[in-house]
Amino acid sequence: MSEAKGTETQAEKPAGKGTDRLVSVALDEDSIGRGNPDQEHERAIAIFDIIEDNHFAIPGRTGPYALHLGLVENKLSFAIQSPSGEPVMTHLLSLTPFRRVIRDYEMICESYYNAIRTASPTQIEAIDMGRRGLHNEASETLKERLSGKVDLDHDTARRLFTLIFALHWKG
Repeated sequence: MSEAKGTETQAEKPAGKGTDRLVSVALDEDSIGRGNPDQEHERAIAIFDIIEDNHFAIPGRTGPYALHLGLVENKLSFAIQSPSGEPVMTHLLSLTPFRRVIRDYEMICESYYNAIRTASPTQIEAIDMGRRGLHNEASETLKERLSGKVDLDHDTARRLFTLIFALHWKG
């Protein structure tokens, strides 16, 4: 994973926010696949939303933090640094617990993107409910896998799953 490369990084800490938070997020250029415009838009929104409002705490440490997400040897890499770039820690997580939900999420997202162009509002809502359910399942899995290492709130875990999913997009 290249330390110097990243995409869609914002390093400004919003005023009035605590220290248990992320102030920047980057996806590893060597790991990321490029998605369609809808997917790229979702990725950009997830990064923006994480920076605006998140809870990301490391037990026994004080933030804020910068996060660099990537894939290393088929594992998910959470490279956590200080905002100035000093390494704090790196967690490598097996992707095995995420494989099924990523596969299912990819299929339902494809259905959703097709539906928003042609389906009725009721059909779109039904697909979106399924999509949100899978997203919630994946975010809970992420919180469980990081338990004891990183404390996340539900919304931060959901947005991070969006970025984890972005690492699997096919160009």
